[in-house]
Amino acid sequence: MEYVKEYARQISFPLGGIGTGCIGLGGNGGLVDVEIKNRPNKNSTAEFTHFAIKAEDENGVADARILQGDLEKDYIGCTERPLYTGYGFGPDRGTMIGFPHFEQVTFNGEFPFAELDFSHGKFPGKVKMTAFNPLIPTNEDDSSIPAAFFQFEIHNTTDKRLKYTLALSCNNYYNRTDTCHTYEEKDGVKMIYLSNRGDRNTVEYGDLTIATDSSHVSFQRYWFRGRWFDNSSVFWQEFTRPGELPDRDYSEQRINPDSNDTSDIATLAAHVDAGPGETVSIRFVLSWSNPFMNNFWEITHRGLSQDEIDRRRSKLWKNYYAVLFNDSKESAVYGVKNFQRLYDDTMLYKEAIYNSTLPPEVMDAVTANVAVLKSPSCLRLSDGSFYAFEGVHAHMGSCEGTCTHVWSYAYALAFLFPRLERSARYNEYTYSMQKDGGMGFRIQLPLGCGPTNHRPAADGQYGTVIRVYREFLVSGDKEWLSSIWPKVKRSVEFAWNPDNVDGWDQDKDGIMEGRQHHTLDMELFGANSWLSGVYLAGLLAAANLAGVMGETDTENEYRGIFQKGCKILNEKLFNGEYFFQDVDLKDKKILEKYNGGVSDHGADAVKSYWNEENQEMKYQIGEGCSIDQALGQWHADLLNMGEIFQTDKLRSALGAVYKYNYIPDMREHVNPCRIYGFNDEQGTMICAYPADRKKPLIPVPYAEETMHGFEYQAASHMIRHGLVEEGLECVRAVRNRYDGKKRNPWNEMECGSNYVRSLASYALLLVYSGFIYDLYRHRIGFNPIEEGDYQFFWSVDTGFGTIQKENKTARLNVLYGKLEVGEFVTDTEGILEVLSGEKPVQYSVQGDTVLFDEIQNLDSGRDITVIYK
Repeated sequence: MEYVKEYARQISFPLGGIGTGCIGLGGNGGLVDVEIKNRPNKNSTAEFTHFAIKAEDENGVADARILQGDLEKDYIGCTERPLYTGYGFGPDRGTMIGFPHFEQVTFNGEFPFAELDFSHGKFPGKVKMTAFNPLIPTNEDDSSIPAAFFQFEIHNTTDKRLKYTLALSCNNYYNRTDTCHTYEEKDGVKMIYLSNRGDRNTVEYGDLTIATDSSHVSFQRYWFRGRWFDNSSVFWQEFTRPGELPDRDYSEQRINPDSNDTSDIATLAAHVDAGPGETVSIRFVLSWSNPFMNNFWEITHRGLSQDEIDRRRSKLWKNYYAVLFNDSKESAVYGVKNFQRLYDDTMLYKEAIYNSTLPPEVMDAVTANVAVLKSPSCLRLSDGSFYAFEGVHAHMGSCEGTCTHVWSYAYALAFLFPRLERSARYNEYTYSMQKDGGMGFRIQLPLGCGPTNHRPAADGQYGTVIRVYREFLVSGDKEWLSSIWPKVKRSVEFAWNPDNVDGWDQDKDGIMEGRQHHTLDMELFGANSWLSGVYLAGLLAAANLAGVMGETDTENEYRGIFQKGCKILNEKLFNGEYFFQDVDLKDKKILEKYNGGVSDHGADAVKSYWNEENQEMKYQIGEGCSIDQALGQWHADLLNMGEIFQTDKLRSALGAVYKYNYIPDMREHVNPCRIYGFNDEQGTMICAYPADRKKPLIPVPYAEETMHGFEYQAASHMIRHGLVEEGLECVRAVRNRYDGKKRNPWNEMECGSNYVRSLASYALLLVYSGFIYDLYRHRIGFNPIEEGDYQFFWSVDTGFGTIQKENKTARLNVLYGKLEVGEFVTDTEGILEVLSGEKPVQYSVQGDTVLFDEIQNLDSGRDITVIYK
């Protein structure tokens, strides 16, 4: 996607590893949102961290510019800045926008790569910046390097030889008074290490490194220390002189740390010569290390003493990247020395996924939202396991604990980095299980401090069971499954456990009738298709897993409950057009039995949910058309589990979601909730009430909102069941709101920025490709929703690649890692000729599957070619 001028205004393209924090690359090429200190830092500038370039000929400096374009926002300034620099004082001078810069910048973003082209009438050359951080599916450690990677190509457009200097300046964000900047060379890597003399074993300590492999460099360990505007003024005078940068060193502490409202700054410059028409390249890596973290956010465990809260917060743990790399020097050297391999392997992913046969809006949604994984929403704990918030506030995570009901929508991590998903499931069943079999839906940190005592969420509890089955299919790892299976069973059976104060399914009929907490942050009462559908999908997934574990009695029990529930759901929870909640909103007695258990909104159900004024229950769906009414079938479809909702009724229900919930013009829409779409934008709302259906005075929370993960769920489900144009319209509605002018294309919002539910967009790829996967049985295949030739990206636990079909030949390519194939599921029938090895072998299709004589071991040097006869 190309973004220019005002359409690049809101861009902050995250450059960082999984669980490392990130630095944003602005749409004009400047650096923004430095989020590397174990917490978000939205709407911030980079405080003089920037690239600058100059060109010299035989007469001296021909031109010099900051490597960025016009600043398209904050003309008045913003409220996030200190007194006398903020709103009413214009842009922050730390953006360097007050210096000469480029007049034309084009931003091309195909995550994880951003390519920017810079040109100016006075600058003798054109500059291309490629910025990225490694994203290599199934290689989670190389995808977790705490660094931003930059490659520059400088093209000499003149008819004479020029010397170019490209300089990266960096602020020492970790210390303002006692910095220690050193220049070092190691194995051909030149670097400035921005450290400090603080205690390394604290959450405040951090260091940075700027590094290059250029053969000719100069450096300035410290910018001039002065008052007022001295630092950048002196830097620019020194940079724009002919030749190399003069070095400067300070051994003493800063005596006027408040003068610039910034720390010390260092600059590393690379010098290259380019003949007429020649293009030269320069690489830089900017790396950081903030090793230790603690739980500084709200601890959502009720009844803790202040002493216990303080004790938990006093416990530090290392970020996983600090286990991999002792400091930013080590990660910088690793990044520079492995730059080409990391670039090439990341490009394998980028080219494979961007060449998939997907509509443009689907491609955009699938690829852009992977950026969430490189945002401050995600952490990796000391053992490498994965943990995340739901999203982030400006300076703190939003909604802690890898929330089970939110992350159940997120499909990207499970396929791109399956080991990380398995680590999260292991931690949930190890540290979040409550004594009665309920699962605290927010895992508590530090690990081992005990589960939250909040009542479990129904959709989170069974969404997690579904994800266990998914993780098993993606990996085939029975040893991992065995390690958590007893607790998985306990969590399944919690529905009918007499100790369950919410009484989810006490009669074991497969339908939840009790008090059901859920992702819309309140409780539903009585039977409803949404939460019962997820429950049924969880039962089916657990039955399948019980079969793998050889527990026939358990499997039969779960299947029996599943079958009873499906019958009730399809017969009693369908109103002729869509699925609904069967509850008498005027019956106060439904609430009176529920007065136990901890809740955000009070344990007394009558006080929380009864509206005395109009004698009606609050926060219910009732006769509404919910965007998530068939959520359980969505999961079942993506995991190839079969039917829960009857096909004709499901299609009708999905059509109703489009008919009633999709809003073609927000100007005509009443939304008292959070506003993620307005004016002439479009979107799909959480719960709609057709004219002939009763709307509660106070309906389910967020009913009128458009929240993107829900929208992707509904859209992909529509497409899966033949409502292709309707689903595409819903996808376009979301991505048109993130056009770079109004909102950041790589930061979809819900409860804060970088919201993880948008990772549901990956389901669109699964739907279009019809991906079939079961690594336990060595089974893989594709059944695309559209006929004809195609190419799709795929990724599982052991590697990633593509499936390509052209004319009557399909080729399964492994681009990275390996794949063991014993069964290949195809989208045709008849006799297939398979080229795997030296000679072709003919196989007949049994049903829709080719069964190989032996396991085919594929790697990046070997593929399977299938010729349809």
